[in-house]
Amino acid sequence: MIGRSKQYVNVVDKPLGKGKLEVSLNAFAFLFSEMVQYNQTRVDNIAELEHRLEDAGYGVGLRMLELLCHREKGNRREVRLLGILSFVHSTLWKSLFGKVADSLEKGTENEDEYMISEKELLVNRFISVPKDMGAFNCGAYVAGIVKGVLDGSGFPARVTAHFVPVEGQPRPRTTILIKFTEEVLQREARLS
Repeated sequence: MIGRSKQYVNVVDKPLGKGKLEVSLNAFAFLFSEMVQYNQTRVDNIAELEHRLEDAGYGVGLRMLELLCHREKGNRREVRLLGILSFVHSTLWKSLFGKVADSLEKGTENEDEYMISEKELLVNRFISVPKDMGAFNCGAYVAGIVKGVLDGSGFPARVTAHFVPVEGQPRPRTTILIKFTEEVLQREARLS
């Protein structure tokens, strides 16, 4: 029996392995572009379009949380603020984009703000924004994913995507701004 894989009679009997972890970049770019175009025809302004993308990402975030907690953490979830931020910055980001996010920073002005920055976010790479929609940021989809993960973990927050210009670079970097609710900060203070 050495060198042979075990034959399974039923698909339900197969173990839940990691599976193939890659999706064709071309397929993703095409599907995401179509999703943006579909939603663009059904809204009146940029804020509505970003909200629709965030809603689409929210469901993905909830499902990614379940999947990654099962695969990576043995069905355990984070209960501390820095633990969940580290999970999003490294585990979630690597699962979605194949690498850890460029940076995770704490806000200097507010105690409840954290920022995840990416030089060139994948969802912004293949989208050309018309001049009349200059402030549109497809990073709202990723912000929705992050919001779904945080809400599903019991860390409610407002999550938004912003362009931040970088001197000497032709394209701005994308920053995902996470602003936690007061209850999260109070719970974290009690656990400390």
